[in-house]
Amino acid sequence: MRSQLFEQAQESAHRGMHLQNRKMLKVGLEGEFLARQGSMVAYQGEVGFSYQGSGSVGRFFKKAFTGEGLPLMRVSGRGDVFLAHEAWDVHLLDLENESLTVNGDNVLAFESSLGWDIQRIKGAGMVAGGLFNTVLTGFGRVAVVCHGSPVLLNVDQPTFVDTQAAVAWSSTLSTSVRSTFKAGAIIGRGSGEAFQLALQGQGFVLVQASEGAREARKQS
Repeated sequence: MRSQLFEQAQESAHRGMHLQNRKMLKVGLEGEFLARQGSMVAYQGEVGFSYQGSGSVGRFFKKAFTGEGLPLMRVSGRGDVFLAHEAWDVHLLDLENESLTVNGDNVLAFESSLGWDIQRIKGAGMVAGGLFNTVLTGFGRVAVVCHGSPVLLNVDQPTFVDTQAAVAWSSTLSTSVRSTFKAGAIIGRGSGEAFQLALQGQGFVLVQASEGAREARKQS
């Protein structure tokens, strides 16, 4: 049998966490990592999957109170694991003794060497969801998913992002929530919420081309 498919979709030979293609993550597994529950699309070898709880009393109560969207599973063993999330684009980031804040809806997987916690954005109060986010710290690789092609903004001046479009940003940035509500002037991506994530300092923010999970649910 002959087809260009056999060349174009050939399995990657890399070990560790790598892109199989722009929509799919491959992990050449020898040990363990953490991934979003339900994200596995295929695997080969001796691989086990188990529920990953909050890991601490503090994180348990934060998850219960905030509803932060990070349901995790622990993947362990030896083999190849393929992950995806609703055909969203996958991007990899390497942390080198750094901290990264990620919207829980955009986490696909991360290496178990990284520590994680749930933190509340300063000034968020009880406004719209997505204002409690996941902070990853240490050395390791993170795979995030974006709904549509993202833009990476260099934050060297006051920067404002729709709270649902913000995928990830430098944890060194100062964050707060800004309200720009004016009658008849909702300026965001159609959420009906006149709130933006305000970032200041030196760093970056990754912004996706939609409101992500919320917008995808509306379209389904």
